[in-house]
Parts: sequence; structure tokens; C-alpha cells
Amino acid sequence: MRIVSLTTYLVAPRWLFLRVDTDEGITGWGEPVVEGRAATVAAAVTELSEYLVGADPLRIEDHWQVLTKGGFYRGGPVLSSAVAGIDQALWDIAGKAYGVPVHRLLGGPVRDRVRVYSWVGGDSPAEASDAAAGLVEAGFTALKMNAAGILRAIDTAASVRAIVDRLASVRAAVGDEVDIALDFHGRLSLPMARRVLPLLEPYLPFFVEEPVVPELTGELAAVTSATAIPIAAGERLYSRWDFRPALEAGIAVAQPDVSHAGGISETRRIAAMAEVYGAALAPHCPLGPIALAASLQTGFATPNLLIQEQSLGLHYNEPADLLDYLVDPSVFQYADGHVPLLTGPGLGIEIDAAAVERAAETGHRWRSPVWRRDDGGLAEW
Repeated sequence: MRIVSLTTYLVAPRWLFLRVDTDEGITGWGEPVVEGRAATVAAAVTELSEYLVGADPLRIEDHWQVLTKGGFYRGGPVLSSAVAGIDQALWDIAGKAYGVPVHRLLGGPVRDRVRVYSWVGGDSPAEASDAAAGLVEAGFTALKMNAAGILRAIDTAASVRAIVDRLASVRAAVGDEVDIALDFHGRLSLPMARRVLPLLEPYLPFFVEEPVVPELTGELAAVTSATAIPIAAGERLYSRWDFRPALEAGIAVAQPDVSHAGGISETRRIAAMAEVYGAALAPHCPLGPIALAASLQTGFATPNLLIQEQSLGLHYNEPADLLDYLVDPSVFQYADGHVPLLTGPGLGIEIDAAAVERAAETGHRWRSPVWRRDDGGLAEW
């Protein structure tokens, strides 16, 4: 079997899909994207395809080594995401060639279902608590919400109390049987992290995600030592080498993104490395159905998996959503906040190629918002 072509598709709302075709008629799908830089990643995939066309798609590890280490300049979000989507597609092809789901090729499942969480919308405490209650009523047992909006390097008492009040409101709405994670998106400075996080402890958040920007990964020990709350990080880390200082700093939850951190191959290795440090895996995935399927395939075979993010109903997902590009959306049928074991070959999903091609005719130009503080200075989004 040989690879004959790699084709990328820019599709709404902000995704990039990759189709890898072979001369035996087996097609693999991947999702190589940096949100806001999809066209840039597509160009990187085109460059890498020069090496892959004519190659055996089943030599997954060898291709991963060449694509990540065969160039003098390595790493970074664009290259790692391009490799990630290719890696997903090759695992998809391998599973289809052998007639088994990818988790079988990774050693077999260690669980029968994967717990997932959903995003809480709403800016005010009342809006957030109403949204959270609705998700619990829909069957989710774990939620995640943005912890704060624009913050100064050292903000006011009112801003600090607003963060605490929002969590307190949601906790009161859903009770203690539901897990609540908080995502700071790197918006806290180190001194603000040390001030805010201890005040959240009475409400027992599931974890606090990315309290500081990834540039401060080497300083994370100052955050983990300041609070009893489990700290999660990793959506903007792209390799085992990137994760090492975060793990050494004592993060409790590693969050590689299977569409950014080198695909299934590298996410598996990051998970194993996290296990050495006593950390759990909770893959980042606010993306599309291919990325979610690849994450789930990895999670089914990963002993230290904690939970899986998923984007159904996420506010970004306009005008398309998670299930719109699937022939059979029931593969992601959530029951009691879990996804059952995927049993189909490859990634376990069937992409509606015609729907993808129609969407690609329009494409998208999604960009990350630019936030500014009241003095006009740039703020972390």
C-alpha cells in the first residue's frame, strides 16, 4: 500500500481536515489545525506531503520521526499540528487496513467508556449557574467554565471576588456530586495566581487549567505550591520535552491536544511520561469530530486518563458543530456523561466526505479575538 495524495479542507467553524488517500482505496482522516492559523498549517501539510506521497502509510513511527526530526528547525505549534493531523490519518488507515479500532493497535482498551465534560457559558454568576444546571440535567457529570475575563497583572479586590463568586454560584447550582473545572486561559500573572487560587479552594474545583501563560511553565512550581487545587496545563505544549518542566513543577493534569502535540503517537508518550510523575491525562479538544475520535482512541488505551474535553455546543461552533460532518453521529452518543467504547475500524468514525467538500467551498477565516485592557494595553485572551 502506498500514499497517493494528501488533501486539506478548511471547514467551518474554524477547523482544518486532512484526507490521506492510498492506492488500495483506504482513506484516513486527520485534523491538523492551529485555531486562527488554519491556512498556515495547511501549507505545512503540503510541504510535508512531498515526503509522504509514494510512502507506505503503515510505517507510522518512522514517518513521525522523519517529519518531526528530519528538518534542521523543529517543533512549534504549526509543524507539530501538521504532523499531528498526518499522524491521526495514518493511524486511521492502519486501523482500517487491519480491521480494528486504533485502541486495539495501542494495546487494547483499559476501560469501557470515557468520561467527558461540557463547557458552561454565561458571563454573570446567574447566567453561568443556569447554564451549568442545564448541562447537569442533560446528563453531564463534569463541567468546565472560563474563570475570568480581562485581568490586570495585579487586579482589584472586586475582580478577585468576581472570580470567586462565579465559581461559588455554579457550585451552589450543581452541588458537590458534579465536578467543576476552571480555565484561566493564562490570564493570571504569578502574583494573581498566588492570590486567587487559595480563595477558590473552599469550592473544591476539579482542576484549574492554564492559570499562567505557557511562557511561564518554568515558574509553575510557584503556582502548584501555593494551592491545594490540582493544576492542569498543556494545551499550548507540543512535545514530551515541552511537558517535562510542567510535570517537574507538579501539575496534576497533563492536557496535550492530539491535534497540536504530534498526534496520537506523541500524546501516548506524553501520557506515559505524565504517569511517571503521578499526573493524569485530560486531552484538550475544543475541535472537530476527527480530533475527538483520535483523543478517545488514545484515551481508551491510556491507563491514567482522567477525562476528555469535547466541543458539542461550544460557542465557537457556528455555523457548524461537532456532529455535522459525520455519516453516523450516534458514535458520540453521550450517556451519563460518558462516551461508550468506539468499535469501528480506524478512528471509529465515518466522515461525510461530500459534506466536507461542500463546506470547504466556503471555508473560514476564523481568528483569535484581540483583547485590550481599559488603558489600551494588550490583554491575554
